[in-house]
Amino acid sequence: MGEAKRRKDLGLPPRDKKTKKDVNKAGFISNLSAKYPFLPFILGGVLLTVLIVDLLNYYK
Repeated sequence: MGEAKRRKDLGLPPRDKKTKKDVNKAGFISNLSAKYPFLPFILGGVLLTVLIVDLLNYYK
């Protein structure tokens, strides 16, 4: 006996159909870091280089 007949015999309503939930879209930063996982290290290196160069130019 199928589930639909069993539910009908028991007097239960038909089963609700499952719908797919919308996936929350990740933000721009999350997508970027997922696509390029080495990007924070590159940006950190560039920032550190800029700060060192700026510090050296300040004390000249």
